[in-house]
Amino acid sequence: MAMNGTITTWFKDKGFGFIKDENGENRYFHVIKVANPELIKKDAAVTFEPTTNNKGLSAYAVKVVPESKYIYIAGERLKLTAIKNYLIYSEEVPADARIDKDNAVLSVGALMGSIRPKTANKPGEMRTLKKLAITTFQGNTLIFSEDEIDIDATVKMLKV
Repeated sequence: MAMNGTITTWFKDKGFGFIKDENGENRYFHVIKVANPELIKKDAAVTFEPTTNNKGLSAYAVKVVPESKYIYIAGERLKLTAIKNYLIYSEEVPADARIDKDNAVLSVGALMGSIRPKTANKPGEMRTLKKLAITTFQGNTLIFSEDEIDIDATVKMLKV
């Protein structure tokens, strides 16, 4: 059963390294077990077949996931192939409901509407906020506002 992981350590001169698997365990891998060794680098996403050797957990049939398959939006890593569709829309929000970027905690599906205004402009003053909603094949919807991301730049990445 194939697993996903991330290369945590890579000793290019020695031809081996370690992958942190989806259970958080470290697995040894050797360059000869990698389908596309030219893409090996620290923090690269990989898929592999889990196995064990005399030293412990290891990985074979390792494939490095090409960078372009992932995009990062406001700290969320999204697989481009997992995106079913996206929608740009505008919403009228209170002018004083700007997101405190230092404290904005984003979780998948966290709707921005739950963030309370921290400062008071004129009561009732509204502004139009552009938002981007991304739906994945897993059925998750992520919503980002232009306060957090550059929506136009993000959409360019989605159209790859």
